[in-house]
Amino acid sequence: MRLLKDRYGAKIIKTRELILKKAPKIKPERKALQLAGQKLDNKDGGAWVGEALQRAIDNYATGQTPKGLYVVDSVRIPGQIEAIRRAYGAEVHHIHLTATDEELRKRYEARSKEDDEAISYDELKRNRTERQIEQLAEVADIVVSTDRCSEEAVLVRATALLNLYPRSNDALVDVLIGGQFGSEGKGNIVGHIAPEYDLLVRVGGPNAGHQVYAEPRPEKYYHLPSGTQRAPNAKLLLGPGAVIYPKKLLEEIAEHKIDAERLTIDPRAMIITDADREEEAKRFGSISSTAQGVGIASARKMTGRSDYKEERAAFLARDCEVLQPYLGSARQILAGAIVAGQRILLEGTQGTGLSLHHGDYPHVTTRDTTVSGCLADAGIAPSNVRKIIMVCRTYPIRVGGPSGPMAHEVDMAEIHRRSGIPLEELEKNERTTTTDRPRRIAEFDWVQFRDSVQLNGPTDIALTFVDYFDVNNRKAFRFEQLSQETISFVEEIERISGRPVSLLSTDFNWRNVVDRRAW
Repeated sequence: MRLLKDRYGAKIIKTRELILKKAPKIKPERKALQLAGQKLDNKDGGAWVGEALQRAIDNYATGQTPKGLYVVDSVRIPGQIEAIRRAYGAEVHHIHLTATDEELRKRYEARSKEDDEAISYDELKRNRTERQIEQLAEVADIVVSTDRCSEEAVLVRATALLNLYPRSNDALVDVLIGGQFGSEGKGNIVGHIAPEYDLLVRVGGPNAGHQVYAEPRPEKYYHLPSGTQRAPNAKLLLGPGAVIYPKKLLEEIAEHKIDAERLTIDPRAMIITDADREEEAKRFGSISSTAQGVGIASARKMTGRSDYKEERAAFLARDCEVLQPYLGSARQILAGAIVAGQRILLEGTQGTGLSLHHGDYPHVTTRDTTVSGCLADAGIAPSNVRKIIMVCRTYPIRVGGPSGPMAHEVDMAEIHRRSGIPLEELEKNERTTTTDRPRRIAEFDWVQFRDSVQLNGPTDIALTFVDYFDVNNRKAFRFEQLSQETISFVEEIERISGRPVSLLSTDFNWRNVVDRRAW
């Protein structure tokens, strides 16, 4: 009962309180309550419980239609259950909790130590109603032996009966991931679609910054989902696979005025320390690491299991005092959203070409950035996925410096020549969000694109930076308004991938998205 109340907001109605309302002059003692309850049962066979319960629920829901989850603690005879079923029909679920007599005696005596007027267990069992309690198992929907499972296990069995957690594979989750090396413009696409969702989930760490158009300056997100401001009513969730630098996260929380009611952080998310950032800056400059400490912290999560909480060992969100107000189970948040039929957007970070397992090692990041890795980091089953949106640029980029191979590199001057976009604008904009480094840029890599399609199995492609083909694409708000070169490119994307290009970003503004979706 306690867990149903704490986690699901159940209202507890005790039959002892119903008895006291029917017979206010009796003493609120167990023996007196037993006798009063027996008199009421003898009078109408337990029907009084149904009537008293209706009045109690009506009081909870004054001025509105009664709704919600109510737990009656507890019924004593079959007639009481029949009365409740007559009042509420199929909405009633009878869960009979039982245990061995030895266990019940032990529990009763433990409680009785705090009650000077409590009767003995043997005297209690001499009561006719108490002796017949186990007969209720015959009319129960489920019977749970509480001495053979934990309180949490009892909750699982009860919530399954009550349909409070998902048992079907409802496809309510859309996943957005990068198909190249990051900086594909995922934030701009999220900014466009975020208002359609009830729950925004993000994984990864602060080594990936997502930008969303806003006035007077773009919003930058390193931890929070990129749709935080665009979908102000959506709940926010950082999954157990997230890697968090508390200082930066708290700055984002303050900047966007996010409270603990809206944001949940799974207690198993990993924490980055200042020492992690310093060590990463020293060790990984040769591969152009962003040096945000994500790699070192992630390594500690694996290697620190034997000396957890000791110096340099794993340090999880549950161990971080400043994050305590935001902690909560990602699994419970996701399950509740799925049961409620809410739409969920899972936002991946970086890009498939940087995957620890599938990228060009050692020029990779510290996690699997494919859709499979993102689902694992969030704790979402593949069967709950509805759409997979893979975001790709017309000209992929990598961080400047020795950040790894790209096919057929070009320079910004060439993009300027082809597109007509001022060179100064290109050089200003093509800098990394996290480290403000200039980017390297290359021709579209069809081999890498094909591999990303195979790894992620997208249902849709989002193509960004289409103004890099022709600056006049920025004026397009419909597909047919795009340049012929762009349309031909889209046709080839669709031919190679076998998926529709459903979203096209024509400029850095979530309004400048040509939306061809049929969903």
